[in-house]
Amino acid sequence: MSLRADPRGPGLHLAEDVVIGERVAFGAGVTIHAGTVIGGDCVIEDGVVLGKRPRLAPHSNASRDELTGLVLGTAVTVCAGAVVFAGAIVEDGAILGDQCSVRERAKIGAGAVIGRGSVVDPGVSVGARARVQTNVYLTAGSLIEQDVFVGPGVVTTNDNTMARHAKSYELRGATLRRACRIGGGAVLVPGVEVGEEAYVAAGAVVTSDVPARAVVMGVPARVVRSVEDEELLEHWR
Repeated sequence: MSLRADPRGPGLHLAEDVVIGERVAFGAGVTIHAGTVIGGDCVIEDGVVLGKRPRLAPHSNASRDELTGLVLGTAVTVCAGAVVFAGAIVEDGAILGDQCSVRERAKIGAGAVIGRGSVVDPGVSVGARARVQTNVYLTAGSLIEQDVFVGPGVVTTNDNTMARHAKSYELRGATLRRACRIGGGAVLVPGVEVGEEAYVAAGAVVTSDVPARAVVMGVPARVVRSVEDEELLEHWR
């Protein structure tokens, strides 16, 4: 891991093959690893680490294939203390909040927001304009479509055995369809799907699939009504 100091930012250190676009602003103490590509007009705040390689435990089922570099689109903001791994893709205009972690092979869509301290696991896809609030955990294998809202402290899970399974066991994350809303502190068990424009109340424990436009609440979550027409995203653009 060969890094060199660069005068474009105070305490900026980067690998030889890093590509940096025009008008990129750097805070203090930024580290950029090999293969990273940064588009124009990005803002990289204090203490950010870009292009970090994962260090996997011997028992990990994660892929050990060679990773490509990290790619940031144009006008991306990476806030203080965030760590974005090699192999991730962050599209134009996305914002990654303070101290969040975006792991290898994750994709963050254009205009999406990842809140402070949230974790986006390997291979997770977050759609355009999705809003992921503070301290959210998006587990590996999850799909978050465009315009989804994920409230603070939401936890998704992908392993019903809690690590007591054969290597062939398939981890199954959550699927959150377009414009659904997940209330703060909700927990989603492995493999559940929340339908388009559905609403999961705060603190709910989702143990089965949620139909499109359903409102669910409770432990376990149960359907209590449907989302009204005036609540649909098209009326709140």
